[in-house]
Order: sequence, then structure tokens, then C-alpha cells
Amino acid sequence: MSVTPVSQNIDPNAPIHIRRALISVSDKTGLIDLAQALVAQGVELVSTGGTHKALAEAGLKPLEISELTGFPEGLGGRVKTLHPFVHGGLLARRGLPDDEKFVAENLIPWIDLLICNLYPFEKVTSDPNCPWDTAIENIDIGGPAMVRSASKNHAHVAVLTDSGQYSAFAAEITQGKGTVSRSTCRRLAIEAFIRIASYDVAIARYVACVQNVETGRLFLDLPEISKLRYGENPHQAASLYGTRQPGTLAASTVLHGKEISYNNWLDLDAAWSIVCGMEAPSATVIKHTNPCGAAVADNLEKAFLAAYDADPISAYGGIVGLNREVDAETAEAMALPGRFLECIVAPSFSAEAMQILTTKPTWKKNVRLVAVGAIQPREGYPIEFRSIDGGVLAQTRDLANEGTAGWKTTSKKQPNHEEMRDLALAWKIVAQVKSNAIVLVRDGSLVGVGQGQTSRVESVKLAIAKAGDLAQGAVLGSDAFFPFRDGVDEALRAGVRAFVQPGGSMRDADSVAACDEADATMIFTGIRHFKH
Repeated sequence: MSVTPVSQNIDPNAPIHIRRALISVSDKTGLIDLAQALVAQGVELVSTGGTHKALAEAGLKPLEISELTGFPEGLGGRVKTLHPFVHGGLLARRGLPDDEKFVAENLIPWIDLLICNLYPFEKVTSDPNCPWDTAIENIDIGGPAMVRSASKNHAHVAVLTDSGQYSAFAAEITQGKGTVSRSTCRRLAIEAFIRIASYDVAIARYVACVQNVETGRLFLDLPEISKLRYGENPHQAASLYGTRQPGTLAASTVLHGKEISYNNWLDLDAAWSIVCGMEAPSATVIKHTNPCGAAVADNLEKAFLAAYDADPISAYGGIVGLNREVDAETAEAMALPGRFLECIVAPSFSAEAMQILTTKPTWKKNVRLVAVGAIQPREGYPIEFRSIDGGVLAQTRDLANEGTAGWKTTSKKQPNHEEMRDLALAWKIVAQVKSNAIVLVRDGSLVGVGQGQTSRVESVKLAIAKAGDLAQGAVLGSDAFFPFRDGVDEALRAGVRAFVQPGGSMRDADSVAACDEADATMIFTGIRHFKH
């Protein structure tokens, strides 16, 4: 093994000559092809543990790390690359007299390329049953240290941290006859620093969570899924970020249609949030994140028709959410002449439904068909974020999944079976409506919505106006308590027969009395669902 230091041209425009590569990887995808490309250009390979074994079995002849350092691996593999010969070879600046003198006097071998992906901490700890000791042993120490050294010295050293980088690097070093550009090394260093930051965040987040430690810090590392055409308005830039957790909207597949916009994603989220928690076949139509229609039925086609017909004027150009695979019958109903839909989100679409929705409507080229996959149980309460000027607000998401077991009927009249079904639907829907929120439901279908008003009684009036004659015999859901009985009285005059609300007002007794006087039902849930 040669340890003679060789100065390299430090012209910032000159390529970097790769003479020696240190390889230490957990994920060996694509490794052999890259290593063979390096050897073909005369690059000496040095490797560790399992990486050395994999290279040797492929017929290559790498040096073991202990041959480079003169020091054995120890502590069960915990100590192998934490050595001055490794970090000296990575950090020494070519062309700097003091660095070259230090390298020469100490016989430190230059290392021009580091190939290192880290212990699979994120993958191991994604298992909810991962033992604590297993998680700790998958915290990489030497790998991140080497990556930082190589990245800091990117003016002289290249660093690869992901198998997705291999093919392009192999092509460049082959074309460059053993050299790579400094711009490539700079880009790879940036990617390496990002990888290390992500890795450290994953560790900090996991250990704090498992040990139930309140850190007072927000650990957030979300890769960009896609850039969007623009934000809420054309002059605003926007992107979608997420973890691609299966069964979530961010991990969905766009099967058809033009690019999904920022506003589309918000509407899709509102639609999916309503239907994915329903047990029966259900549908909703969303406009500007508020439902203008929603329904449950014994099949998906009926649910869609009821949701659409609740407010067909507002439904034009709306976003549809469905909680079952879209079948041919439902697709035919959505594709009827005179109907126009922007987006449709569902777990999946049958082949027949895809054919109908992409060929029959006049809007066939543009409609976005979004498949989320099988609906996953919403375990726990995921965090949601909103920004304010100079800061970020974070809270657990309101999944409105508390059920009806804790409901308390406070009126003399008890709800019958049909009323209870409609009250449960009203309660689910009202949680997704902007406060002050009032919804009217009748026969399993949303018939009136009042949202975003500064007075709750005004929201009641708006919902009644939307419902028209359908308010007669409907049930009412309110996201928060009635401060006065005037909203209840307004609804009773319109024919509303049952109410569901959180309760908690100093004047709750007045609202209950209004229902008793009209032989109507009042239920308190004890839970509020404000949505600002």
C-alpha cells in the first residue's frame, strides 16, 4: 500500500483525481457496479467489515481498514474508522504546505473518495416494537464523522452517501478517466450534509419520544415530494413536503390529470379527512376546504348522488372524496353531462371507472384522479403545523374520532335510531367546517352548511337558508356550544328535530329548555371541534 502523499492541482476549475476510495456502507445496493467502475480507473479500494466481504466475494481486492490504519477493529465494530489516518486522509488540504507536511511526516494516506451510507437507524426504529438496545446499536458514529470530514473538505474529496448517486458518479469518473469535477464534489457535499442533518434529527426525535422527554424543540425533517405550480395565488411559490407514509394523502398516487395545485391539495385533504373516518360507503364534495355536500349510503353511487345533489350549484368544479374503490356505477354518476369535477380522491379506482372518467366527461383531460390506497387506522394524533408571522404553530390533529359513547342526552326526548345516525354524521362533518360551524343533516345526507360567520346564530341562519325545505326534520351539528338559545330557537322554527353540540356554556340550560319546549333532542358531546 502506498502512503506517499501526492499534491493535487488546487485550481478551483481543475477536476479532482480519485486515487483512493474508502468504502463503508450498510446498504450495498449498486455497490459492486460502482466499485468495478472505480477499479477500472485505477482507484485503490479500502473497506470495512461486511463491505470488505461483499467486495472480495465479487472478485475485487480491497484493503481492510485495519491495513490502512494499522489498528484493529474493536468494541464489536464500534471502533474501526475513528482514526487519525482516516480523518487525516479525508481532511488534509491538497496544495497547502502545512497540511502536506503533516501528512508526509505522519505517513497518512490520502483518501480522495468516501462512499458511506449510515446504519439503518430510521428503518430499524420504524418498527414500533424495536427494542431500545437495538435502536442504540443502530446509531452510527464513525459513518457520520467520516461524512462530515469528507464534506468539509469537498474542495479536494468526493463523498457519496446514497446508492442513487452511484450511476452518475461512475459515468463521470469513467468519462473523466479517473477524475470528477469540483462542482460535482460540492453538490455531493451539500447532499451529504443534508443526509447527516436528517439522520441526527431522526435520532434526537426517536430517543426523546421513547424516553418521553419534553425537549422544547420541534424536530422536523420532511423531504420535498413535488414542486407545485404556485401557492394560493400565482405570485406565491409552493412545494409539497412529506414522509410518504402509506395510506396518507401525501403518499397518494395521481393516476390521471393535470398537476395538482396548492389549493387542490388543501381541498383534497378536507375531502379525505371527512370520508376516511366513515364506516359506511360515503362521499363528500368540497369547495374551498368546506363541504357543500356529504352523505353515507348503502353503496358508493348513492352516497355520491346524495352528496352532489345537496348543493349542485356549489358542487360544480368541486373536489370529491370517496371512502371505497370507485366503481363503474359511481364513475358514470360523476361523469353525467353538466357535471364538472376538479379532483376525485379515493382509496382506488377500478379499471372500468378509470375508463369512464378519462374518456366520457368533457373535462376528461384535466380531472385529477388521486388514489390514496387502503384506508389505514389513524393511530395517535399526528402533528399539524401552521405558520404565523415569524413563527410556526404546532398541534395534534383533530381527527374527530371520539365516537358516540361519551355523548349525553340532556333533553327529555331521546333520539331515535335514524336521528342518531344523522347526528353522528353531522358531528363528523362539522369538525371539518370553518368556525363558527353549523351543519344540517337529513336522511344520511348533508343538506345545509353555515360556516365562518362571526356569530353562531348567523351560521344557523345560513345553514337553514342552504337547506330550504330540507331543514324540516333535519338534525343539527354545532362545532362549539350555543352561547344563547337564539340559535337553537332559529333552528327549531325551521323544523330541526335534534341537536348535537359540545355543551359548556353558562346558558346551556336555556338551550336544553328550548328543545324540551319543542319536544326536540339535545345531545352534549363534551368535546369542541373549532376549525380556524
